[in-house]
Amino acid sequence: MSRLLIKKAFAFFIVGAFASVASGEVKEKITVSPGVSSERILFGQSAAFSGPAAELGRSMRTGILAAFKQVNDRGGINGRYLELQSLDDAYEPEAAILNTQQLIDIGVFALIGAVGTPTSQSAVPVAEANDVPYIAPMTGAEYLRNSARRTVINLRASYYQETEEMVERLTTDLGIKRIAVLYQNDSFGLAGLHGVLNALARRNLYAVGMGVFPRNTVAVKTALIDLRANKPEAIIIVGPYKPTATFIKWARRLDMNPVFMTLSFVGSNALAVELGDQGSGVLVTQVVPFPTGNTHASLSYRAALKAYEAKASPGFISFEGYLAGRLAIYVVEQCGEQVDRKCIDDVLRTGKDISLDGFILRYGLNDNQGSDRVFLTVIDSDGQYAPITTLDSVPSLAKH
Repeated sequence: MSRLLIKKAFAFFIVGAFASVASGEVKEKITVSPGVSSERILFGQSAAFSGPAAELGRSMRTGILAAFKQVNDRGGINGRYLELQSLDDAYEPEAAILNTQQLIDIGVFALIGAVGTPTSQSAVPVAEANDVPYIAPMTGAEYLRNSARRTVINLRASYYQETEEMVERLTTDLGIKRIAVLYQNDSFGLAGLHGVLNALARRNLYAVGMGVFPRNTVAVKTALIDLRANKPEAIIIVGPYKPTATFIKWARRLDMNPVFMTLSFVGSNALAVELGDQGSGVLVTQVVPFPTGNTHASLSYRAALKAYEAKASPGFISFEGYLAGRLAIYVVEQCGEQVDRKCIDDVLRTGKDISLDGFILRYGLNDNQGSDRVFLTVIDSDGQYAPITTLDSVPSLAKH
């Protein structure tokens, strides 16, 4: 790990520790479980707050804190306030390991809202070794959905479910068969790539091209040239917002206009901003309802977001963070006075529906993923997202 990353993670640790000292929190005596006192329950988060994926970490944190403020403003849960200590890992696996160990060392009750597959792949073994719950990471990787991973509690649908929906819609709605993949060269990119390839294979199809780019870069031009030669009708992109936007803008400059489709992890709001007037028709699968919709969950989210940060714009990632926070709140409420790590399994793994204002989660003895829902969205000509159910309902895509 680079010295810069070590210094950055250490700096966040010192700042967080100083804030705790200043508030007098470190004087509290843990009475029930690590991170739990008579006055508070402390959660920890390692996520990207700098680098090309920074907006993802910031949005997840905003959503979690909005949920926590919502319950804290009502006096907390059984007199305990929920708090979050966040450290920056810059979307680098080595920093995620260091941060995770630091958060465990300062005594968090659970880890929540991690961002990314490669960072989670590094951090989860640390959490497991210390028997610390790992709640609602922002990743759809299959290895986190292994029933043997008792400490991992997933909120969202998997990347395999997202890519299955992508391929189903492209082939069924638009009759597209020439599908290529652009993916980030790490465990996240490979998870999405394998999802696409599996979905294609189930339909006796294959990828007409595969392009790759390094993590935490926008070095996509070589992949663009390679994929252009294969003349794909659609390109599924597995990467965060900056390289995804860079690829699409360069493709449009070269008059290359297949259907562009990408996963929820891209960071939808940030992607639309990066694309500007080049975003019309870009498709994004989502794992939460439309944030500006009229579902009970959406309305509750927007009210909490406004109360936390009045000028914040609703978005898919902060909505996911909000639901992660609500899941943590549900667990603590159901645990009652005796809040400990063991009660998380007792509360969740019942096979019964858990309703977060209508957003339904269900966990089982051998199922650590709450939601299987995948939603379709498209960027319209005004640069705003619109919910859709089929691709042939989008005029700009019908020609394909």
